[in-house]
Amino acid sequence: MKQPIDVKLAGNMAKFVRRNYHHFNAQVLKNATMAYKKLLDDGGKMFVSMAGAMSTGRLGISLAAMIRKGYVSGLSVTGANLEEDVFNLVANKDYVQVPDYRDISLEDNKKMLDKKQNRVTDVAIPASSMKEVEDIIIEAWKDAQDPRFPHEFLCDILLSGQLEKYYQIDPAESWLLAAAELDIPIVTPGWEDSTLGNVFAALVRKQEVELEVMKSGIEAMNYLGDWYLKTKEDKGFFQIGGGIAGDFSICVVPFLKQDCGLKNTKWWAYFCQISDAVTSYGGYSGATPDEKITWDKLGPKTPKFVIESDASIVVPLIFDQILGL
Repeated sequence: MKQPIDVKLAGNMAKFVRRNYHHFNAQVLKNATMAYKKLLDDGGKMFVSMAGAMSTGRLGISLAAMIRKGYVSGLSVTGANLEEDVFNLVANKDYVQVPDYRDISLEDNKKMLDKKQNRVTDVAIPASSMKEVEDIIIEAWKDAQDPRFPHEFLCDILLSGQLEKYYQIDPAESWLLAAAELDIPIVTPGWEDSTLGNVFAALVRKQEVELEVMKSGIEAMNYLGDWYLKTKEDKGFFQIGGGIAGDFSICVVPFLKQDCGLKNTKWWAYFCQISDAVTSYGGYSGATPDEKITWDKLGPKTPKFVIESDASIVVPLIFDQILGL
């Protein structure tokens, strides 16, 4: 039976977890944090995938700090998370809080639609909040001379300062701005499934923007493969939620080993998934870590953790411990 990895973690959050977290998901959280820190202490790099609407859930508060400290070296995110980090940056105070979301009726939801308020669980994003970003990025797409990835257009806009006058939160809480400043790799599989992705598709359909200015998912996989190969350090995989953000990026290892014939490609050296979804065998992106061994993504000795809990609660607890807060 394996003994849990034990490393020293500083800060009040680590002290709290050491004192209170001893069993069940709490124990897995503690062990996963220790193994994450050990990977970093040993010189490894951590890759993070983020599903759902975690940007609207404001994981950027801790994730941006992790990026700036060098504790996150690459990202795979949904198109929603990519754009919602920017929407939150420029329009957070315009968001409509819906604390009683469990009790609202179908008619209440329709009224929100009529007001152009798009609800994400307990908060609604007014369509007007997206306007500044949308106007600027449409011009960027129209003016583009060379093909780029979805995140590159947004990163350029953030770094140019065009949106600064609209900021409604501390820019230190924007994970995309942090990633842009440090120029870490980002992939956005299935980007078309997002507000801006839909806008781009519509402009292509109306022949107002050239399809070729946006790089494809095939190019994204090869871009990720290049990063994986040139990053010689051990690489861990920290998966927030399920879905395409995680499934796409974790496949870079079998892609390189099996499909590209690069047999010496190392497995991911760490794996942790945080999800409150019940594992559904054969579907729902619910492959457990042991199953991932059969797909050549992880090795039998890779430290593996599954924390069955709400990522919006768990992730800040882990990140703040590693940050020493």
